[in-house]
Amino acid sequence: MTTTFERPARPARPTARIEDPALLTGRGRFLDDIDPLPGTLTAAVVRSPHPHARIRGVNLERARRHPGVAAVIGPEEVTATLRPFPLSLKTPMPYYPTGTDKVRFVGEPVAVVVAADRYLAEDAAELVEIDYEPLRPVVDLEEALLPDAPRLHDDADGNVATDRTFEFGEVDRTFAEADHVVKGKYYFPRYSSTPMECYAVVAEWQDEVDGPAVQAWANFHGPFSMVPVLAGALGVPASRVRLMIPADNGGSFGIKAGIYPYVALMALASKYAGRPVRWTEDRIEHLLASSAGSDRVMWFEAAVSADGKVQALRADLADNVGAYLRPPEPSTLYRCFGNITGAYTIDAVQIRSRAVVTNKTPTGLNRGFGGQQLYFGLERLMDKIAGVCGLDPAELRQRNFVPSDAFPYATPTGGIYDSGDYRRVMDMLLKNADYEALRLRQREARERGDYFGIGVATIVDPSATNIGYVGLATPAEQRKAGRGKSGSTEHVRISVDLNGVVSVLLGTVPQGQGHATVAQEIVANQLGLPPEHVRPVVEMDTATTPWTVSSGSYSSRFAPLLTSALVEASEKLAETIKIAGATLLEAEPSDIELVGGQVRVRDEPERAVAFRHAAGLVHWDPGALPDGTPARLYEEAAFTPPESKAASRTDQINSSLCYGFVAELVTVRIDAETRQLELDQVVTVHDPGTILNPTLLEGQIHGALAQAIGGAMYEEMRYTDAGQPTATFMDYLCPTTAETQYDLNSDHLETPSPLTRLGAKGSGEGSSMSLPVAIANAVADALAPASVDITSLPLHGNVLNELLGGSDNERNL
Repeated sequence: MTTTFERPARPARPTARIEDPALLTGRGRFLDDIDPLPGTLTAAVVRSPHPHARIRGVNLERARRHPGVAAVIGPEEVTATLRPFPLSLKTPMPYYPTGTDKVRFVGEPVAVVVAADRYLAEDAAELVEIDYEPLRPVVDLEEALLPDAPRLHDDADGNVATDRTFEFGEVDRTFAEADHVVKGKYYFPRYSSTPMECYAVVAEWQDEVDGPAVQAWANFHGPFSMVPVLAGALGVPASRVRLMIPADNGGSFGIKAGIYPYVALMALASKYAGRPVRWTEDRIEHLLASSAGSDRVMWFEAAVSADGKVQALRADLADNVGAYLRPPEPSTLYRCFGNITGAYTIDAVQIRSRAVVTNKTPTGLNRGFGGQQLYFGLERLMDKIAGVCGLDPAELRQRNFVPSDAFPYATPTGGIYDSGDYRRVMDMLLKNADYEALRLRQREARERGDYFGIGVATIVDPSATNIGYVGLATPAEQRKAGRGKSGSTEHVRISVDLNGVVSVLLGTVPQGQGHATVAQEIVANQLGLPPEHVRPVVEMDTATTPWTVSSGSYSSRFAPLLTSALVEASEKLAETIKIAGATLLEAEPSDIELVGGQVRVRDEPERAVAFRHAAGLVHWDPGALPDGTPARLYEEAAFTPPESKAASRTDQINSSLCYGFVAELVTVRIDAETRQLELDQVVTVHDPGTILNPTLLEGQIHGALAQAIGGAMYEEMRYTDAGQPTATFMDYLCPTTAETQYDLNSDHLETPSPLTRLGAKGSGEGSSMSLPVAIANAVADALAPASVDITSLPLHGNVLNELLGGSDNERNL
């Protein structure tokens, strides 16, 4: 079933975000600024120094006797009160908020000390005595797969948490008949988002007559699929877990989805302390033990015709998920299932998906999760295919693009690409970059002995994720009929007060994207009001905010889903206002329009009343309304696209509602003596469907590019063979403004989605998926005369020196 909509008018286009004045004047509301409960105590977490060790004993008595300490809890209290967190699939790898029988990564919580302040708690934490029996660790994914590898979870058969193989189309026959079979093995690193404000929690355990309940504040952007996970661990119904999120959360980009174990842990600490408990994570704790995107090993094979057409694809994807398969993992493996073939018409596909546990910090969401990893392998492979076929990388891609007249286009794995014109976007990219001139410039540079490279990457950008994709980790025969999961629903609630001021309660928590600005624009446009008459509310409270299990600010859901709900709720309110206005004007509601803060007769604009007077009629004199008209200026809408369904019995799924497109070109220079890598220019063209706000779109592109530069050229959470990780900014290098100075040419093409009310798709993640591999392709192009292959990230001077100096000209990881 495909739904199409009549398009409302575009919203207004302001030049500034309404969120910024408070942030720029120090009036932001971050959790560390808020003291929601009187008498709150402070917690410090005792963490494991070992990557893998058995817990032989825990002595908390000295810490409990320390002055000012209210409670100390350890594994005994955790197992006595909490249950293992419900996992996304059945696997004998239980996950608690602390180590219980073992510790499995450096930084894993083992005990919590609660005291009057952080200083006392930290002092007492040093008195906690833990007897460890160190065990051999394993941090490398491929080593973890070996039969003699240390086993992290004693009840499991090995270190593979999930292993599934899927096949669509005649894969073996196509490979057997192919003119070329092109193979590649690629590595994507583990890196994170390093938010300005680290994790923060205030939690209170409440023992009530009808059972326990928990209320908590956290700088948690969602998704609310974590609320039942949290409730399951606490052993209470989801209705008895109240989670509140402040308006500002200091950034997340997915990383703060992993905060829920600490919500459970602080709630338990509150139970034993008898008072609310606050915990604020410091930077070392965050780098050591919060979350990161999955590092992945990928094996790709393509069956290719003589003229460069990719006819079949084999992809073996193995994610290193760290010590536990922490929900929502294995999301990273399956988030891009529907768009596994990227922008290309590949009819036969085989996929193997494995999640492997190691003695690293558990993984989770990171901007572009799943897409970063997938496209690094796929787009490196496309460059390799171009070389085998003797084609320019841009030409090779154009030959394989889904044609513009094929939309909506069905991929073999179940994705339905809603709209696009990939060839036109590529043409814009090459024209904007002056591609032919760049190739001439490269030839001249090579004649001088300089390293100058050009890299191209194209990606399909999934947005409005259907959370049902996680069900693919469970074989179809084990998925119970009638118990399927899907979901791209978003809620919104809009009300009008008696003065005509509109309040908008959003179902998502922003992380800096400008949700309030866009919501204000859309609702004001729909109701014909000045923007200042619309007040968006972005603080979230699960007891009062409209939400479903799929709600949240993740996977670029706001633009396609929540804006659609805004339009639908606004339309309902507009109908009531028109009826009230028609009553005052003695006209027919069908003849009424809302313009400029007035309710007026369309063909007689001089016959008008103020919007607030029409709203006032509903509030003050509802008896004057025509019979059957509800005296209500309060509407809620839940936008639920029918295209988002659970995984089929044949393991196909439309894993996102919308699919945008990004084409990116970068040029790089490598200093022949210092091996310093310089990003020279970035040319990017985005198709995000309807552009809701050009200023915010450019901000999203700049932000995604900055994070992508970090992952491509600087950032990596490295572990020694002994399992000791990166833990400070001295080791973990984030790009600054100095490292993000490059020539940027940004352009756009709009192919509106027929599935969303405004035609918008997501746009916040695209370049975080495309730029890392574009940089890798450019470096490979620059080093082609030296026969160097690029199979991993990050790429910086040390790596390039190793590549150019190695005997086999390859980096061996």
